Amino acid sequence: MSVPRLDRRTLSNVPDPDLIRSNVDRRGQGLEAQSETETNADYLNRMRMLSLRYMADFEVTVSIGEKKKAVAIKGRAVDISSTGLLLELEPGTKLLDDKTRVNLRFRIPPGTMPEGFESKVKTPATSVRSFVRERDGVEYPMLAFEFDRPLTVYLKRKRWGFSIYLSSTMLLFASLFVILLRAESIIYFKYNSLLYLYSLIAAAFLLSRYLFGALYRDVPINPDYTPGVSVIIPCFNEEQWIHRTILSCVNQDYPIDKLEVIVVDDCSTDRSVEQIQKVIDMVHREAERFATRERVQMYVLPTNGGKREALVQGVRMAKHDLVVFVDSDSFLEPMAIRHLVQPFQDPKMGGVAGRTDVENKFTNSITKLQTVRYYIAFRIMKAAESWFDSVTCLSGPLSCYRKELIEKHTEAWLTQKFLGQPATFGDDRSMTNFILKTHRTGYQDSAICSTIVPSRMDVFLKQQMRWKRSWLRESLRACAFIWRKEPFMALFFIVGLIVPIAAPVIVVYNLLYVPIVHHIFPGTFLIGLFMMAMLMSLAHLFFRRSRLWIFGLVFCVFYEFVLLWQMPVAWVTFWKSTWGTRETPQDIEAKNKKEARKRRKKHQKELPL
Repeated sequence: MSVPRLDRRTLSNVPDPDLIRSNVDRRGQGLEAQSETETNADYLNRMRMLSLRYMADFEVTVSIGEKKKAVAIKGRAVDISSTGLLLELEPGTKLLDDKTRVNLRFRIPPGTMPEGFESKVKTPATSVRSFVRERDGVEYPMLAFEFDRPLTVYLKRKRWGFSIYLSSTMLLFASLFVILLRAESIIYFKYNSLLYLYSLIAAAFLLSRYLFGALYRDVPINPDYTPGVSVIIPCFNEEQWIHRTILSCVNQDYPIDKLEVIVVDDCSTDRSVEQIQKVIDMVHREAERFATRERVQMYVLPTNGGKREALVQGVRMAKHDLVVFVDSDSFLEPMAIRHLVQPFQDPKMGGVAGRTDVENKFTNSITKLQTVRYYIAFRIMKAAESWFDSVTCLSGPLSCYRKELIEKHTEAWLTQKFLGQPATFGDDRSMTNFILKTHRTGYQDSAICSTIVPSRMDVFLKQQMRWKRSWLRESLRACAFIWRKEPFMALFFIVGLIVPIAAPVIVVYNLLYVPIVHHIFPGTFLIGLFMMAMLMSLAHLFFRRSRLWIFGLVFCVFYEFVLLWQMPVAWVTFWKSTWGTRETPQDIEAKNKKEARKRRKKHQKELPL
């Protein structure tokens, strides 16, 4: 995954109370001017993205002089940003003078920079700095170059523009083709009314989501609206990532007197508490002038009570009217909080979700599949729900609520049971249901965080099973009140509940029953699935301009042959309360019961006949 080079300032994005240095990095200011229609907040964020440097390790060819007489030298990139790169040359290579004009050729490997930047680059540049760096007793010449055009502009002209034109054209074609296929369902409707009714409903449901997702727009930033915000991070055995999570929450472009961060540890059995204290001490030591001692704190629960208990404890400690829940392995963009709070200018808005991207997207094929799935789930599906102010899941990695509403539903949330079993997961969907009964819920696509997703198949499948169980449980709860919402949204919700539940039956009928009994190849059904998969992939290509778009097709195949069959299992086990991916009290209890059963069986076998 891409690794940003650390800034010398611990809290580089926090507004400086002493006005010693502005939030805009000097890098990129000469290349990109503020447009007339651009707000100061958007301009600051664009300048930050241009100046953000990433650790790199790839070969770069530097051509000096005219084409026919050009001299080429090779080196390795040490770091890269949208506006330039730092190059390490072989020992003994002569350094260039400043302001020397060169041509650079290199390929940015996947994972070096944010998604979409993986590409070949051939661009003119100017040397701006040269120095020598010693490593292991050897002196390496170093050269810094500034591109003539930022990579964002270069790629927009070279590849991104083509990606947008191609994907938009293909999206239109795929949508029209799906509509044409459903015309066949109308023609043959009388031969199998239930099957073709399902086909029509499923197609209309998915196409409408893409339509409303395309129409969605963020609530723009109002520079005069900065309500008080308390960020709460529940932590359990997250020593690897918790330090980065805390820093990303503190290092926000938000007034320091309006933001506090509370970390609640749920009796972790690893070194999480030590890591939390370490990063808090470091922030206090290196950024004390940002009033961190008054607004960054930790609390350790006396006993392991679960994620909900940790969140509620954080809410009790919070001093502001808005509370933001952030998972302990999620990392906020510096403008995330400022964007996330904007919909609360509406007094009926009870909760808002931000967008969650995959941080470790290039780890392996499993994480690449999830990258496309996550983006479509947020940018299309949640955005479509937000059109009706009825987002049905304010996701755990980043969501904001009115504190008074959390306090109102605390008791019911903590003691929630389903079919006699405690509800220990699905806390985000559960709280969303409480909020959605009386208030609106929204989505802010520009409030971005990234999260670590499973890279092992067994962990991924357990996570998906847990999500399906909580989805079934909370969807059944929502049926009791969703009909009181906007009529189209209520219909939207009911159809969205029926389509996935009935999907396994439809797939078995089309892929097994029809070929075996009627000896008909299910060509129309397979083409329909392919077109739906194309919609997902092309939408990802359109918005992200990333080479990972092809994994949308792979995900749909994987879903049909693997994930879909978790749904019947979830039907008959959705009351279970174990996580499956971490040692919660319920998991430990279930594990002990399983071991006890094994011991009894072993003992019975050893008994004499």
